[in-house]
Amino acid sequence: MTASIEKRLEQYTLQHPQEVLLVTADLDGESEQILIFRGFSSSLVRPTAADPDVPVLPDRAANVMIDRLAGPYRPDAPNYLERQISWDDFSRRLTNS
Repeated sequence: MTASIEKRLEQYTLQHPQEVLLVTADLDGESEQILIFRGFSSSLVRPTAADPDVPVLPDRAANVMIDRLAGPYRPDAPNYLERQISWDDFSRRLTNS
């Protein structure tokens, strides 16, 4: 079984602890923003479950775009390394590393 998008991105942040990923996706017709840092995901739009096994980014999410930021994340002054990477492009990086 293939790991979910969220789990793969969490793994990436464990391997790159100096980075924060800001993920934007369409979820049931609404825009969702998720912050992923050091293996943990948190929604910036809706409550995040206390149980880390409950996915923040369900597999039904569409149009997933990823911004890479330098940590620590500061919402008032984000330090972007790269913006608007499609999931297809980002996933290719994961398989090539």
